[in-house]
Amino acid sequence: MSDSSKKPVIGFIGVGFMGHGMAKNIRLGGYDLWVKGHRNRTPVDNLVSMGAKEAESVKQMAENCDIIHICLPNSDYVEAVIRGEDGILAGAREGLIVIDTTTADPTSTVRLAEDMATRGVTMVDAPLGRTPKEAEEGMLDAMVGCDDATFEIVHPVIDCWAGTITHIGPVGSAHKMKLLMNFMGTSYAAIYSEALALGAKVGIAPQKLREVIAPSRMGNGFFDTFMNYAIDRNRDAHKFSIENASKDIRYVNNMASGAGVVGIMAAATKHYFTHVEAIGHGDDYVPMLSDHVARLNGMDLEEEVKKGA
Repeated sequence: MSDSSKKPVIGFIGVGFMGHGMAKNIRLGGYDLWVKGHRNRTPVDNLVSMGAKEAESVKQMAENCDIIHICLPNSDYVEAVIRGEDGILAGAREGLIVIDTTTADPTSTVRLAEDMATRGVTMVDAPLGRTPKEAEEGMLDAMVGCDDATFEIVHPVIDCWAGTITHIGPVGSAHKMKLLMNFMGTSYAAIYSEALALGAKVGIAPQKLREVIAPSRMGNGFFDTFMNYAIDRNRDAHKFSIENASKDIRYVNNMASGAGVVGIMAAATKHYFTHVEAIGHGDDYVPMLSDHVARLNGMDLEEEVKKGA
């Protein structure tokens, strides 16, 4: 640990939409911080300007840090970062803790945790709820999977970037919980998209649908955010890509298959997201699913909104 502060030295891999705000708030919390850059230099340069050190390799980060955060697109990236030639295990010292905030495959998480334990490295899964806005504010929701003793160690660090912290259970359990959350979110997106298209087809303007549903018991924060794009056309209402959401619902379907659970809704939701990826729009954000479902039904949702104005 850092001699000056007695606080653990923190590493952060993946300073994108979510990771930048998280890393920034760790630094503002008074922790020495190492970051690993990628293609987009802007967030890295910003963090370095705040006093963070940039690691030349993940191995170098592991050699210098006590706790490393990972915030990456999927489990393939996580496995590569941990097991790679210049990865975390290549430079890990006994006692290192790795906090994986990725929405990941729980099977991979548990397998990694078992392998890392043989090297004296502890795996914590701490996937995120909410959006980049809350990441910048330090008000994300954190679901945490680890043993009680490790939770006590990582809690003050996670508290830098999370407004709500829930200890779900042992390692792997938080990634399972996150998949349940994203199953519900992606399914909401599919339902809202279908409802908008069906409503427009039968003469109910998108605005009228929102006017009725938003204040009712079926209204919620996700509904409000989704309609902020679908109706108000705010492209930045929810900056979470179709590609990432599609990955999450695939993981959900895999989890259901592994558990022997009938997953009719999960399978149906998956096909909408797979469709949008297949036609080359995986970079679109989740609320933009509404445009694609409208097109499948021969409509332009933006035009329907204009007609209802």
